[in-house]
Formats: sequence, structure tokens, C-alpha cells
Amino acid sequence: MKYFKDSIIENKKVILRCDLNVTIKDNVILDDTKIIKSLDTINYLLNNNNSIIILSHLGKVKTEEDKIKNTLYPVYLKLKELINTNIYFSEYTSGEELKTLSNKLKEKEILLVENTRHEDLIDKKESKCNDELSKYWASLGEVFINDAFGTSHRCHASNYGIKKYLPTYYGSLINEEKNKLDELINNPEKPFLVVMGGAKVEDKLMLISELLPICDNLIVGGGIANTFIHALGYNVGKSLLSLENVDEIKELINKYKEKIIIPIDFYVSYNDSKEYRNLDELKDEDIIFDIGEKTIEKYSEIINNSNTVFINGTVGLYENKDYEYGTKTLLEKLSNSNAKVFVGGGDAVTATNKLGFNNTFYYKSTGGGATLEYIINKNMSALED
Repeated sequence: MKYFKDSIIENKKVILRCDLNVTIKDNVILDDTKIIKSLDTINYLLNNNNSIIILSHLGKVKTEEDKIKNTLYPVYLKLKELINTNIYFSEYTSGEELKTLSNKLKEKEILLVENTRHEDLIDKKESKCNDELSKYWASLGEVFINDAFGTSHRCHASNYGIKKYLPTYYGSLINEEKNKLDELINNPEKPFLVVMGGAKVEDKLMLISELLPICDNLIVGGGIANTFIHALGYNVGKSLLSLENVDEIKELINKYKEKIIIPIDFYVSYNDSKEYRNLDELKDEDIIFDIGEKTIEKYSEIINNSNTVFINGTVGLYENKDYEYGTKTLLEKLSNSNAKVFVGGGDAVTATNKLGFNNTFYYKSTGGGATLEYIINKNMSALED
């Protein structure tokens, strides 16, 4: 698939798939990063006299209530603030009404279509890449540009299905993501440190296996660390644990024991109260929610001796102020280091924004699962020719 700026796309009606899946509370957008990241492609197309029909999902839609809750209308209002052109909103995601609105669109005008996952309410047409829906959306324009990196690992109608029926390109955001992640994968300045957190080790096991051969150190935290700790024979109490992955983890530990670094102290919930534990003091009733000072000191030394860092996930229950210490302190250590820090989308990016590190690091990916899949496979379904 070609980069859209390497071709001449002028005076066309462009179907543009963006990732505008932002966090909205009480109709207020809490983080507009993905919207801002979409502007380069949008403005480039407008400057070349194209009209644009923007498609995006927002959350999941399983009920009529979800349709009301997960509406892109607040995003429409934000786009009107950011872009100086006529922008319209379609509450329809298919049918003659949307066709009429798209036909009326003039040069340098934008039509934002309501959440594509409204089409999931019946037979999951969007998520199951319904061919009729794909063909319908393609019929609205002359060219298709995919700039939704965060969903490009999914074969949905709005990113994978459409490209069967139109000349297809990828946009500026995807180009940036590809270049930065290729830099991380192919040419990390050594020593290269991976900080792997998150809840479930099964979600990250392929990524861990892919990165261990090329990194110098792997720090684990969050729920992921519990399975590593258990595999080493320590008690993790009632903490989140993936027993089905223990044997695989043991193999990795045996093969890469010099690279894998686990936490050595914790803050736990014990009978609903917060308590401190060393690794060998964990009790049967403990639930590990954060790493402690000794672990931070240990991890800081590794960070200070690293030139490239990839962080994915968080090392504790940062959403709860009682257990944000580990994640916040680790991000502070990373921000004060000389390392080139890549933040691998998802919770890691959310945490950097929530805890005050919004513009601190070298690169923050807009993907979550998409970032992981790109690192593992070096490509994604919706980007294949």
C-alpha cells in the first residue's frame, strides 16, 4: 500500500478512515491526542482541493443505549474548532440519507459520519467486515485513505473491506507510526530496555517473546509480573495470575534469565487495607497492586544505563491513587533519563497523560493492540496490499 503523499490526490472525494476513538465523559473529550494526530492528513487533503468523508469508530456498540452513549458528535464539535472549513455531521451510518449528504459535499468540505460501530447493532456488519456495507461505504467516494493506525490490525468493513473497491493509500499518522516503530524494531540504540506491564501476561506473551532476543533487559510489572514471580516459586497470594502460561514463562526465564528483571517489593491490598511487602514476605491473602521503593531503585539503575526504552502497559493499578506510585515514579525516572523512550500505546499512553507526562517522551504510539501486532508481524491486515 502506498503513502498518500507519494501520489497526486487532488479534486477527489476521499473516504478517510481515522481513529477518533477518544475518551469522552459527559460530552467532554478528555484527551484529544488522536484528533490532533489526524489533522496533518486532513489539512493536506483540503489544501489539495479534496472533499473528505471521515469514518471512525468510538467504543463498542451492542445496544441502543450504546448508540446514544458512543456518539462522535463531540468529536464533530472539536473538529469544527480545529479546522477552518465547512464541516457537517451525519447521524446516519448507511442508507440514502448518508448518500445524499455525501453527494452534496463540495470541494474542501468535510462530512464526519457517526460511529461506524452503530452498524454492529445488527449482525456486527462493521466488525465482521460485511461486504455489502464495505461496498456501500466505498461507493461514497473515489479514493480511500486509511489513517487509523489503532485499528489497522482489525479486518473491519471501514478499514479492510473498503480497500477492495477503491484505490487505497495510508495517511500521515500511519506513516509516522510505521517509521518510529521500524526505528525501534530495526535500529534501537543499545542498551535497549523493555518495560512490560499490564494486567494479563497472555496478552503480551508473543510480544515479550519477540522482544527478548533483541533487548538487553526486560523489566516486568503489573499483573504480568505475577506470573513471572509465581513461575520462580514465590507466593503471589490472591493476585491476578495466568496459570496456563506458567510453563511458557519458565522456559523464557531459563533462556533469558540474565535479561528478565522482576519486582522485589510491593504495595498490596490485604483485607482491604494497603500494606507493604518484600518479595519473600507475600501472604496468601495479598493482592499485589503496585511495586515498591526497592524495585523502583533497582529499575532506575537499569533505566539510567539504557539508551532506548520501550514501555508497554503500566506497573501497577495507576487508576487508583493509592497505587499510582510505581507507575508515576517510573515515568518520572524515564522522563529524567537520557534514553530515547517509545511509549507503546494503550494504557501506557493513558497513564502518561493522566499522571502529567503528556509531552515528555520521544514517541507515543496511538495504537494499543495495533502497536503490538506491528512489532510482532512487521505489518497489519488493513495495511496489506
